[in-house]
Amino acid sequence: MSEVAGLGLLTWVYPPGLVDRVVAACGRGERRRRLLPARLVVYFVLGLALFSPAPYLEVMRHLVEGLRGASLLGDWRIPAKSSLFRARQGLGPEPLRVLFTATAKPMATEATPGAFWRGLRLTTVDGTVWDVADTAANEAAFGRPGNARGSDKSSFPQVRMACLVETGTHLVLDAELAGCRTGEVTLVGDLDHSGR
Repeated sequence: MSEVAGLGLLTWVYPPGLVDRVVAACGRGERRRRLLPARLVVYFVLGLALFSPAPYLEVMRHLVEGLRGASLLGDWRIPAKSSLFRARQGLGPEPLRVLFTATAKPMATEATPGAFWRGLRLTTVDGTVWDVADTAANEAAFGRPGNARGSDKSSFPQVRMACLVETGTHLVLDAELAGCRTGEVTLVGDLDHSGR
């Protein structure tokens, strides 16, 4: 079961060949054999989202435990947290954007409850805001909201997201992110409503 819950599930949704093509297209492929190849780093970053707020090492352990149980890891060992952090930074956001764009497609059929009305695919726009780590880089990129007590700023920088969701499946078809001071209506205007 662990191989389904960990890396196995991710490789089913995002096949290794696709991940490799995306990594290569973004110029993030490795020139030599590494403890953390780019493909594994992509799965690791996806795992961070799936298993949030678990620590880095716990996420990596969860991803590879099924492989270890099937004796597929050989002498490979989980690297130090600092190595995972550097690998994530080295990968950058672009391969994940490209992977999302390549795979976020409508999945509902006419038989999916609540997915169509009079032959039209139903979609919903939704938005949310979440706190990010309290760093100078995040504050510069996303800003902090004000608060009701005066000119003080809130404790954490925040990201605002607007997304287009397929109503019948709840599948996210497109998403736009910006700092907390960018309005939701502005982000909605940037969403791809074509249904790809």
